[in-house]
Amino acid sequence: MHPWLQQFLQQIDSNSLAPASSLQQGLSDSELYRLWHSQLSSRLLDLQSRLLQAKGQSFYTIGSAGHEGNAAVAAALRVTDPAFLHYRSGAFFIERSKQLPGSTPLYDMLLSFCASSDDPISGGRHKVLGSLALNVPPQTSTIASQIPKAVGTAFAIDLSKRLGQSGNWPHDAIVMCSFGDASANHSTAQGAINAACWAAYQHVPVPMLFVCEDNGLGISTPTPQGWIEQSLADRPELRYFAADGRDLAQTFAVARKAAHYVRTKRQPALLHLSTVRLFGHAGADTETAYRHKNLINAELELDPILASTASMLARGILSRPQLFNAVSELASQISRVAAVASSRPKLQTAAEVMAAIAPVRPALPAPPLPPTAIRSALFEFDKHNLGKPQHLAKLLNWTLHDLFAQYSNTVLFGEDVAKKGGVYGVSQHLIQAFGGNRVINTLLDEQSILGMAIGLAQQGLLPIAEIQFLAYVHNAEDQIRGEAATLPFFSNGQYHNGMVIRIAGLAYQRGFGGHFHNDNSFAVFRDIPGIIVLCPSNGADAALLLRQAVQLAYEQKRLVIFLEPIALYMTRDLLAPGDGGWLYDYPLPDVPLPALGEPAVFDQAPADQVSGQAPDQGPAATADLTIISYGNGYYLSRQAAVELAQAGYRLRLLDLRTLVPLHIDAIVAALADCRQVLIVDECRRRGSLSEELFTALHEARPGWYQLSRITAEDSFIPLGAAAYAVLPSKQQIIEKVQQLLTKAPAA
Repeated sequence: MHPWLQQFLQQIDSNSLAPASSLQQGLSDSELYRLWHSQLSSRLLDLQSRLLQAKGQSFYTIGSAGHEGNAAVAAALRVTDPAFLHYRSGAFFIERSKQLPGSTPLYDMLLSFCASSDDPISGGRHKVLGSLALNVPPQTSTIASQIPKAVGTAFAIDLSKRLGQSGNWPHDAIVMCSFGDASANHSTAQGAINAACWAAYQHVPVPMLFVCEDNGLGISTPTPQGWIEQSLADRPELRYFAADGRDLAQTFAVARKAAHYVRTKRQPALLHLSTVRLFGHAGADTETAYRHKNLINAELELDPILASTASMLARGILSRPQLFNAVSELASQISRVAAVASSRPKLQTAAEVMAAIAPVRPALPAPPLPPTAIRSALFEFDKHNLGKPQHLAKLLNWTLHDLFAQYSNTVLFGEDVAKKGGVYGVSQHLIQAFGGNRVINTLLDEQSILGMAIGLAQQGLLPIAEIQFLAYVHNAEDQIRGEAATLPFFSNGQYHNGMVIRIAGLAYQRGFGGHFHNDNSFAVFRDIPGIIVLCPSNGADAALLLRQAVQLAYEQKRLVIFLEPIALYMTRDLLAPGDGGWLYDYPLPDVPLPALGEPAVFDQAPADQVSGQAPDQGPAATADLTIISYGNGYYLSRQAAVELAQAGYRLRLLDLRTLVPLHIDAIVAALADCRQVLIVDECRRRGSLSEELFTALHEARPGWYQLSRITAEDSFIPLGAAAYAVLPSKQQIIEKVQQLLTKAPAA
């Protein structure tokens, strides 16, 4: 038995509990008993987890002790209100479970503590508070990172109503997100709260209830007294409510008032809930190392369970013997359930662990293509260009129009994407065609943009987020890495957030630049399990790949990064000014999509003329050398290939198109029997895709390929013409190919 439980039972038995400071007026006897039971269940689960950890059977002991008043917040909300929970919200989760008959929160939470594969939310992958049925998306380590997507979800609920989409949550739902006082200082929290207020200031509905559970500590760092109220109470458009988490009746009344405000006004509010942290930050935390023992002992007297228990006795809801028996029986029940949960199976193999990263979902037919008449009207704004080859940016724009007409739940948003049409004009005329509810200018905050994408996806919309420049994503990459990509993994595939994130990036911009606008590194995406990165080099592939990205997000709920090479947006010519060699016809919406991961193949025979149209796909004689590239590197390689062909070389060029994950079998098949391989990678030598390609090809056919690579230097990109000193060039490619083929042994 845990010492706290032993002492608690002794206090009940000896009638030594402090007198009730409140009779919890406003709660009926049954309501008070139910909330007390949720509080006690959460506390006993925390204690059981520590006992299990001592036996090596539990692996996560950050508990909810002292925060159990959040059970009253759960009682003030509906089970259909999505809740993004702080890790100290165990009592909230248990109380919400009582709103859905048949729920088994004690067993479910213990399975999670023990990392059992039977855990109904994560399948043994993490200790999380989550449930599909209870509308609690799982959060792993809630250091404010869940707040942007909670705000995105709140925005999405009312947006889905305006769009006539049913959504996964009811149109009158509100979103609750809890976090600690230390997390409130994080830039992620500040940005998300600001985003909600920014939208509300413009009368955009954001039914968001922030709950700051303030225990005055960030592990060992005290929160200055009064700081949370001072920093959050006077935010524009954010209604402030406060309650003492030790007082269940007050917490319930204030939480119900706050929820009513958010639900009826569709405006954000903050509930500042005063709590106390008991038993340290976690099981391994030696609190006496940084706090005086007298202060720790004094806070034990502020235990909310002692307060609510005293109120129960004072109101005569249970007698002391009945109370003693109720506590003992619940503790015994949890101990028995823990014995079962700890014996349940665990994940054993890599395949079992990874099954939820990107689970294969049933086929879902795409919506029908719009009738010809609708498409004709849709493209009336650009009719003078129809039927003519176009550059990449124009063909992306046309593709977005077709996709928006076909998929009624698509929403495009980002900085300057609406009337301006994006910095590079890719989204021009979309707002005129589809309205301001589907083409949305956001504030300049990438965390909020990506959080909005997650929220929209969880509500059942199909978000297409735009990040204005590749370097900007680093301000918010955890929303992709730690939140969006992990959701299916930590929910065992039950929750998903299929989306497309369009990012303008890569190098070679003329007359513009510096590393913040001329970024040649996407390494941040390459080690995130489950995501897909697509990158077109030309307009025809751009149209096909963007359709593929949307299809993957719609059907398989995949997170797709669509990397658009800025320098190729407006590129028209390949070899000489005016040749139109990089203009392409628009593939109509019924054109079949390439297989995911299949590279485009172009064979350059000696003295061939370049047509500038789509690459040949048919077989050809074995090449002297194959160049593998993508984006700008592929464009440069096509230029180099023409000059090399004039020197008598037969080359094959592969445009990867799918950069993550690499489909190495498809690449090997496209290489055929060619042994000489040159990888042209516009990203840096260290950390670029070329490293993975080099290794994967060697592993696929050990000793077969003679591999070389050209990359950018390990440098940031400077401003102006100096940029080209650190990037691969056409001339480098020509010289490297000549060097390799001159040294190549006879066949």
